[in-house]
Amino acid sequence: MSPEFFIKAFQLLLSLSILIVLHELGHFIPAKLFGTRVEKFYLFFDVKYSLFKKKIGETVYGIGWLPLGGYVKISGMIDESFDKEQMQKPPQPWEFRSKPAWQRLIIMLGGVTVNLLLGFFIYMMVLFVWGKETLPQENIPLGLEPSELIQEIGFEKGDKIVDVDGQELDYVLDINKMLLLRPIEKIKVEKLDGSISEINIPENIGSEIFQSGQINSFTPLFSAIVDSVSNESPALYAGIQSGDRIISINNESIYDWSSFTKWIKNNSDDIIDVIVERGDSNYNISINRNDDGTIGVWRKNTGIETINEKIGFVDSVKQGFNYGYWTLYEYVAQFSFIFTKKGAQQLGGFGTIGNIFPAQWDWKGFWLSTALLSIILAFMNVLPIPALDGGHVMFLVYEIITGRRPSDKFMEVSTMIGFFLLIALVLYANGNDLFRAFAG
Repeated sequence: MSPEFFIKAFQLLLSLSILIVLHELGHFIPAKLFGTRVEKFYLFFDVKYSLFKKKIGETVYGIGWLPLGGYVKISGMIDESFDKEQMQKPPQPWEFRSKPAWQRLIIMLGGVTVNLLLGFFIYMMVLFVWGKETLPQENIPLGLEPSELIQEIGFEKGDKIVDVDGQELDYVLDINKMLLLRPIEKIKVEKLDGSISEINIPENIGSEIFQSGQINSFTPLFSAIVDSVSNESPALYAGIQSGDRIISINNESIYDWSSFTKWIKNNSDDIIDVIVERGDSNYNISINRNDDGTIGVWRKNTGIETINEKIGFVDSVKQGFNYGYWTLYEYVAQFSFIFTKKGAQQLGGFGTIGNIFPAQWDWKGFWLSTALLSIILAFMNVLPIPALDGGHVMFLVYEIITGRRPSDKFMEVSTMIGFFLLIALVLYANGNDLFRAFAG
């Protein structure tokens, strides 16, 4: 296995450890404040045995060997431990089941609340410490190339984004995830001729983009500047040099590198006449192509540089909150795709989660990935599935509204169903990872 694998795996383990401990503290602290006994506080699951455990007061603190999560075992609560013996005894004043519904609700919402607040806090601190990366449209001077689907609603090659619903973009390529996941009504663009056009965005564009597979609605255009020439290639023998800008091929104008590669792909002429700009002069060069149609030149990646903008503490709090809000919004919107055939096939497990971390150790990347994972865990845990926090919350809300508490038997059966449903989902997601790994 490559070093990158171990770096990502370590970051994932460290991140999960931080998030799990803080999540469980979110349950532990209000439980103790309300006088509820907590029997266990565990990082990871202690199936059969523990790597470490120590009893302090009435609580056993430990580390399990199975890194699939963690838990606090609260007295008098029907959870994934399925402790039937305790529940058959008369309720005790220190037990979860003896507490008012509003206290039980706060205890169950504690973990989700901590994960959500933690994600927002990390984004704020990352912006304060490292600043934010911006990519204004002027840093992509040739404009953008829209996908085929996006061209159908009025976008054209070379368009430059002026604003989205009246707001300028700090990072212009964010337009891709915005079109996929956010509600957008209008995009104002500057055309090649300098005119300004406002394009209406269809309401269902995100679903169409996802189903088409054209996730990158816009890609930056690069000048057709040669960065390097392969040894013993037709271009080298013909006289092409590094730094040459390709202007035309066989009298057809070339606007950007994409135009050049498409011309090469779509035309089979054995001999091509290329005009290049070198310094202040233009040169006409005739090239005999390889049998596969290539000529042996590589692109110079110019014209796209991000700018690091330092921001103060107050602005970092405001912008971090905004970043966290849209991260949560976009994840919820993305989650809806899971209920489609295409989305279900893309569901991933620990391998997919691990890949959100950088391949080389980088604290900024680690904390950004941890913030995203914290928000994901908050949302996933609040889903109304028995055995998750959201399942308990659902039943508690029902109790508060109706005044009737679900029976212990109902809670036991529903928790068991939810538990096995989650196990099946974990197996399916990680099976997808394995399939993709072996399928290449």
